[in-house]
Amino acid sequence: MTTSEKLARDLTRARRRTLTLVDFDDAELHRQYDPLMSPLVWDLAHIGQQEELWLLRDGDPARPGMLPADVEGLYDAFIHPRASRVALPLLAPDQARKYCATVRSKVFDKLESLPDEPGDGFVFGLVLSHEHQHDETMLQALNLRAGPPLLGMGEGLPAGRPDLEGTSVLVPGGEFVLGVDATDEPFSLDNERPAHRVDVAAFRIGRVPVTNREWREFIDDGGYRQPQWWSERGWRHCVQAGLTAPEFWGPDHRSRVRFGHAEDLPDDEPVQHISYFEAQAYAAWAGARLPTEIEWEKACAWDPVVGARRRYPWGGTDPSAEVANLGGAALRPAPVGAYPNGASAYGAQQLLGDVWEWTSSPLRPWPGFSPMIYQRYSEPFFGGDYRVLRGGSWAVALEILRPSFRNWDHPYRRQIFAGVRLAWDA
Repeated sequence: MTTSEKLARDLTRARRRTLTLVDFDDAELHRQYDPLMSPLVWDLAHIGQQEELWLLRDGDPARPGMLPADVEGLYDAFIHPRASRVALPLLAPDQARKYCATVRSKVFDKLESLPDEPGDGFVFGLVLSHEHQHDETMLQALNLRAGPPLLGMGEGLPAGRPDLEGTSVLVPGGEFVLGVDATDEPFSLDNERPAHRVDVAAFRIGRVPVTNREWREFIDDGGYRQPQWWSERGWRHCVQAGLTAPEFWGPDHRSRVRFGHAEDLPDDEPVQHISYFEAQAYAAWAGARLPTEIEWEKACAWDPVVGARRRYPWGGTDPSAEVANLGGAALRPAPVGAYPNGASAYGAQQLLGDVWEWTSSPLRPWPGFSPMIYQRYSEPFFGGDYRVLRGGSWAVALEILRPSFRNWDHPYRRQIFAGVRLAWDA
C-alpha cells in the first residue's frame, strides 16, 4: 500500500468516526455540556477549517479560504476559549458537514499527486492526528453530558488476569534512545523529536495501571481527608473542589455513570478520570511515586537485548485488538492483564491504550527541538502549568499513537481519560 493509499484509508476512517460522534439533532450539537468543552458543532467545523488551512492553503491564514474571514475566525482555538464558544454565531450542523465534505474532496484530489516518499505525507498525517484528537475531545464532552444516553455501552473486551495488581517490573539503569526522528516515524510531531540518548537510573514501574479496587482502598483509608499524602497545592485544590473520589464515581464508591449509563464499577479496570494531584497523592499513600516521562518511555519502547527501540511495546507489528484497547469502540478501559501479548520488553502491560498515564514531568522541549510547520502545536505550552501524560487511552486511534507520543494537560483536569501507573526507585 502506498503512502497516499494508506493516508486516504486512515482519513476516511477518521471522518467516519467524527460523523458518528455528531450524528445527533441540531439542538444537541449546539449544546454545551460543560464549560470545559466546546459544543460538538464547533469541533466539527474546526476539524474542517484546520484541514483546509494546512492542506489546501499550505498553512497560510492570509490566503483566502472557503469561509468568510469573520466566520473562519470563530474556529481559532487561541482566540475563543472553550467556555465562550457556545455563544458564537457558529455554522449550522448541515453547513459544517457540507464544508467538511467539500474540503475532504479537494484534499483527496491533492492526495492523488502525493509522491510516495517517506515524510512527504507529514502534513496529511498532522491533519489526521488533529481530527482524531478532536474525536477524543468530543467523547470527553459526551461523557460529561447529562440526560439519557446518546451512545451505547461499547463493544466487548477480553477478560483480565488476576494477581497483577500491585506488581512491578525492574527497568535496569543505563542509556536508551529517547524520542524519534522523521526517518523512524515520519508522522511524529515536533515535541517527540529529535531522538537522543539519555542515561536513566534503575527503577521499578507498575506492571499494570492502578485499578478501581486499589483506588477504593485509598478512599477507604481516608486518602481524600488526609493532607499528608498531597502536595500543598494539590491539597488546596482537593479541599476547594470538594474531591472525594474520581469523577463520575457514585457516593458508594462502587458505581459510576459512563456516557449516561449508571453501572457497577468494575474492580479490575484501570482507574480513570483522576487529576495529576490525585495521582500524586495516591502514589505517596502507596509508598511509590509517579514515573517521569523519560522513565515511562524507556519502560515502553526500549529493548535491552538488542539495544534499540521497539516501534511499539510488543515489537514492530501494528496495533490490533490482540495487543491493545484503542480506537474508542469499547468506550472504557479493559481489565488489567487483558493484553499479555502487548507487554514491553521489561514485562509492563497495557502501556498503550486503556488510560492516559500521568507522569511527574512538566512539558518541556527535547534538546534540539525545532517547531514543525504548525508552530502553535507545542511551543506555546512549554513552560506552562502542564504535566505530561503518556500511553494514550481507549479513545485514541491506533493510527496516531506511538510510545513517543506526548500529551499534556493542567494538573487539575479530570474529564480526560486519565489514570496512573506507579514507579519506585530501585
